[in-house]
Amino acid sequence: MASGETFVVNALKLGEFKRGAGPIFGKLGFLSGLVLATKGGEMGAVSSIRLTDGGTNFISVMDTGHWATGSIERDKDGKLAGVKDYRIFDMRDPGGNVGDHKENTDAEGMVLAKDRVYVSFERIHRIAAYPYPGFESSMPLDVQEPILARGEALRPNGGIEALLKAPDDGPLAGALVFVAERSYDSKGNFIAGVQSGPRKGTFYVERLAPYDVTDGVFLDDGSFLLLERKFGLRDGIGMRIRRFSQADIAPGATIKGETLMEADFSHQIDNMEGIDAYKAADGSTRLIVISDDNHSLLERNLMLEFKLLP
Repeated sequence: MASGETFVVNALKLGEFKRGAGPIFGKLGFLSGLVLATKGGEMGAVSSIRLTDGGTNFISVMDTGHWATGSIERDKDGKLAGVKDYRIFDMRDPGGNVGDHKENTDAEGMVLAKDRVYVSFERIHRIAAYPYPGFESSMPLDVQEPILARGEALRPNGGIEALLKAPDDGPLAGALVFVAERSYDSKGNFIAGVQSGPRKGTFYVERLAPYDVTDGVFLDDGSFLLLERKFGLRDGIGMRIRRFSQADIAPGATIKGETLMEADFSHQIDNMEGIDAYKAADGSTRLIVISDDNHSLLERNLMLEFKLLP
């Protein structure tokens, strides 16, 4: 696969989120969904997605060390219809190297911030800043280590999974915020951190087992969402979205959220990994949620769209 190569994406529409159910699930309304695949299985391993141009285009990262960009197609009713102009690029590590070297390019979280794309990596835990535009062919401009309290550490394959950027005009003053996937404090809660600003430091997010964090996004009102999943033989497959207040974040604090929706394998879900939000033309907040098929024939690449209800 050549870096920057364009792939045709096949799409199958999902008519409902749960067979025989209505469109309302908790505090979200299901709008539409797709099952996506490329002929050679190149699409996959997607860890995070960020929408641009009012939800028309997107940038995503893969935990195999790749970027993927594309555009979202819609039908005459505004429902998801497909993905076009899908391109995959090699991601460069701090040494400028490319290739499938997961120990160094296990990309999990991503945020867009003015002229930078920030990407979080686990295994070798770090947050790297790439130029925006120009990230596709650039090595990182700078790299920072996650803020951790003394005596705490991130697990090799359970580190920074969600990376968010707080609003500039809020109490976190535009700081980068991370939440770990499976790294916990002494009480079993998720380790999280604020990388800069007046509330710089480690905080914690209440863990409601058996779910773990996979991605997150701040909303226009200053609250933020965390996408969580369970995925395994023992606990089954599940997806949950919780909402939190940034005002509760402070060094040493443990924050608790409100569950907006929860779904199990009777719904159209898989290994749910990424979430982003955008403002629709009608003023409503829309969520795009994606899955990671791990390049496995047993899993699917899903793109789901929900409306956040008042």
